[in-house]
Amino acid sequence: MPALPSSVPISWYLALSLILFVLGIAGFLFRRNIITVFMSIELMLNAVNLSFITFSYKLKQVDGHIFSFFVMVVAAAEAAVGLAIILTVFKNRQTLEIDELSSLKN
Repeated sequence: MPALPSSVPISWYLALSLILFVLGIAGFLFRRNIITVFMSIELMLNAVNLSFITFSYKLKQVDGHIFSFFVMVVAAAEAAVGLAIILTVFKNRQTLEIDELSSLKN
């Protein structure tokens, strides 16, 4: 009987999570479009979810799954409210560039 393939090491999942989180930070800091910044925040939340699930699997506890579920709920609410704000800003200003927006000007 052939041997079963070994599973993917936990460190690979954590490395992927780190890469996704760093890409999210880079997009948040260096991009000037609100939509791109918004997607970068979502990418960082997904990276954290991957870490929660990885540690939950490694420690054989359900806590990480519960935390991940709550992060997904917050991300869904953030997406709904954030997209509404973005649409309102675009409707009033006709631009999504962060440098051109100021909440104190008309």
